[in-house]
Amino acid sequence: MDKTARLRLFFGLEIPDRVKHRLLAIQQPVAGARWQRADQLHLTLAFLSSVEAERLPAIAEAARNLPVKPFDLTVTGVGCFGDPDHPKNLWAGLQPVKELAGLQVALNERLALAGFPQEQRRFRPHITLARFSRKSAGSVREVLGVHRDIQAGSFLVERIVLFRSIQGAHGSVYEVLDRFIFGRPAEEPRLPAG
Repeated sequence: MDKTARLRLFFGLEIPDRVKHRLLAIQQPVAGARWQRADQLHLTLAFLSSVEAERLPAIAEAARNLPVKPFDLTVTGVGCFGDPDHPKNLWAGLQPVKELAGLQVALNERLALAGFPQEQRRFRPHITLARFSRKSAGSVREVLGVHRDIQAGSFLVERIVLFRSIQGAHGSVYEVLDRFIFGRPAEEPRLPAG
């Protein structure tokens, strides 16, 4: 790979196929909806934007051995950003938010030390199900009414993924560049007994 090339990168979580199938079953005709394909369903933790390929080693180093313990995550509920009658996107929610937020903070602190700017917006963990055209967005009230309390399944979170986003005619394609299993925090030095 050309070291001067720029790559559109983000860290996220992969979603198990069994959960994806339940989320895909939500799809129904809604004006202006661009429903996400199975290969596009993910949770974004940190969006790095366009980055020089030569910075990949520093990015990988920042993600290694994050001081986070594995935790169970449940995909539950459906909501939207924007007015339900004119939404920006439709999403599935996740619980528990506390553990996800801790993971996101740990990752972003490491990325900041590697020289990447911090995300200024509040972290709102979600899985995007559909994006909407600004001009022709239809109402999602019916979808929300039927699926608001959906339980799409749980899975163990024990690693994060570095994705490359490649823009295409039929939406983005996400290529996995690397996976990073959680590590343990450095132990505090123990004082000698006595």
